[in-house]
Amino acid sequence: MRYIEKLKMINFKRFTNTEVKFKNDMNLIIGDNEAGKSSILEAIDFVLSGNKIKVENSGIEQLFNKKTVEDFMNGNRDYNNMPIMIIELYLNEQSDPRLNGENNIDGLAFDGLRMICEPNDELSQVITEILSEDDVVFPFEYYKISFFTFAGQGYTGYNRFMRKIFIDSTIMNTEYAAREYIKDVYSKNVTPEEDMKNKNEYRKSKSEFSNNVLNDLNEKIGKYSFGLKTDTKSNLYNDLSIYEDNIAIESMGKGRQCFIKMEVALNNDRQENDVDILLLEEPENHLSHVNVNKLIKEVLKSQTKQKFITTHSSMVSSRLDLRKAIMINSSNDVVMKLEDLSEDTAEFFIKAPNNNILEYVLSKKVILVEGDAEYILMEALFEKVTGEELSKSGIHIISVGGTSFKRYMDIGKLLNIKTAVIRDNDGDYQNNCIDNYTDYVIDHIKVFADQDNGKNTFEVCMYNINQDICEGLFLEGRKTLTVQEYMLKNKADAAFELLDKKSNDLVVPTYIKEAIEWIRE
Repeated sequence: MRYIEKLKMINFKRFTNTEVKFKNDMNLIIGDNEAGKSSILEAIDFVLSGNKIKVENSGIEQLFNKKTVEDFMNGNRDYNNMPIMIIELYLNEQSDPRLNGENNIDGLAFDGLRMICEPNDELSQVITEILSEDDVVFPFEYYKISFFTFAGQGYTGYNRFMRKIFIDSTIMNTEYAAREYIKDVYSKNVTPEEDMKNKNEYRKSKSEFSNNVLNDLNEKIGKYSFGLKTDTKSNLYNDLSIYEDNIAIESMGKGRQCFIKMEVALNNDRQENDVDILLLEEPENHLSHVNVNKLIKEVLKSQTKQKFITTHSSMVSSRLDLRKAIMINSSNDVVMKLEDLSEDTAEFFIKAPNNNILEYVLSKKVILVEGDAEYILMEALFEKVTGEELSKSGIHIISVGGTSFKRYMDIGKLLNIKTAVIRDNDGDYQNNCIDNYTDYVIDHIKVFADQDNGKNTFEVCMYNINQDICEGLFLEGRKTLTVQEYMLKNKADAAFELLDKKSNDLVVPTYIKEAIEWIRE
């Protein structure tokens, strides 16, 4: 079984020098917008394709790390120091003489593939003259793209060292995306010999159509004649499509297109000529909640040897196992993983109701609360304590339910997320809020609750410190319930009314004030 052990990227997009290690089955790539999730899939796709035109069509200027280029242009512009872009795939097997060698960044014997984008040495004199000009722009046009195995042998897509399919649901409705997908599926299911035969037969059929069907028409128009296009844009790849019930996939809605493409790819990998690599870009796009669940089941049944999935969906991330997650930091080249997450916690998120786990793992500072009432009022309480808007603080408020605190804290310990847990003492502060979290509280994770066992819930605490406000809002019309009892039986409604009518007048309970001040440190 051949799979990708790691990826190395030098000066590719936002990555100046980055290494990412992969699992041999599932790899969930998670990160903020512009963090580089899509770039990782694109890098793998480029190297496996061995297709210079594909890279050139993406634009070398758009692929090169902008900071590296700026640094070179602000320096002495020496030709010998011109930046080079390298992408390398290190494979697990170390036995194929076509692939095995030391021609890689590590300089060690591995099976692998690499793409290099570098100045064309044959044009070095011309490039040097361009770089000496006062109004010079970086000479991307004088770069060449090459594909080599680690053994030093050049290769193209026809070598097919690994079979892959790339599905990008973010551009699902574009003609180019549909064409590339159909080409991927077609190429996966034919040998090079079959491909050449099919293209020859297709060109022959077009010639026969022109000679036979169009012949009578051409006799009518004299020296001019009709014919079918035979240029590179009018070939078998571009004319192929995939149909369902006689409807071409390009004519379907985005959601149906998305699901069919993924279903075809995932089902085809159970055939004899299976896929080695499946690249899925945000598969949840354009899909309903029900179809996302169906898709997750299809992915889990898939026999594809190695999958790479980027996602913004908490459900996709948790259902496919957070231990398979790779977190990409948007501010630097740091790559984090959750492979050491306990099996219990991973299973919890696989089976738990839909959650906001991605919001947590992508945050630096988080306040966890256990109910709707706390969540509704927390932003107002935060602004009351700090005098600043929560949205500008970089701190997130997440309601997770009291029984889930430890699961999130497990993740916070691994990812170094500063986490303030705000919870009720439920009548026993020592047992519920101290002893209960002995194995979880560390420097960047802390639990906050009222130490008075009589103030056992958030509502009781709010009532005690804001009694006049609560009496004024909720006393009128009370016949059987006290105001405090009413607040306990109608937690969310009472919290919303406090927010709507008295947010500026509320006094913040001490334990919540302490939590807010601590998380801001």
